[in-house]
Amino acid sequence: MQQINQTEAVDAAIRSRISARAFTQQPVPRADIEAILEVASRAPSGTNCQPWRVYVLQGASRDALVDKVCAAHDAMRADPSLAQTYREEYDYYPEKWVSPYIDRRRENGWGLYGLLGIGKADKDKMHAQHQRNYRFFDAPVGLMFTIDRVMGRGSLVDYGAFMQNIMVAARGRGLHTCPQAAWNGFAKIIMPHIGAGEGEMLVCGMALGYADADALVNGFITPRVPVAEFTHWLD
Repeated sequence: MQQINQTEAVDAAIRSRISARAFTQQPVPRADIEAILEVASRAPSGTNCQPWRVYVLQGASRDALVDKVCAAHDAMRADPSLAQTYREEYDYYPEKWVSPYIDRRRENGWGLYGLLGIGKADKDKMHAQHQRNYRFFDAPVGLMFTIDRVMGRGSLVDYGAFMQNIMVAARGRGLHTCPQAAWNGFAKIIMPHIGAGEGEMLVCGMALGYADADALVNGFITPRVPVAEFTHWLD
């Protein structure tokens, strides 16, 4: 019976994880953040190299970064040529989208914007919604993840396992998260702000806090393809 309860608890934590896009201002105790990071560090990594580095932003440090990046985001809209200044250091997305990935991306984007009543022509609303990323969706805790540049691509696989552990451990404590690659283009602002060394590269950010249960946007649940669509059984 105990094993069944453990299975249900783990499955519930995974299935209830969403990319929350609206948070309350309820603070998250430092002890909880430390406990989440401690258990997440049990993630596997090649030869146990544990390539993750985490910067936790709260209070004034969080707010100052939000202000800096939101200002840059606004400036880039006013002058699109600034996009060359704010570029990702690694390709998170493909240079050329193909099916079925482009179809899923569109379904996700227009599903979210449709829920919020944002149409294709609503450029101001789109910009404002996109900028919600750079406000950590109002979460009181922002996490920035970096990796030493000397590490290989395999370490990003390890990093994914670590971050998933954070998200699941957060759910076990009644918290929600939103992993955010949106920050990556603003590494030139973020890295000196958090005090990262020259040998580090920004992997992504993450919002952490208590989800706003009344926010319409948190009712957006992304679909998943069935197991039979991505699994090949070899006997």
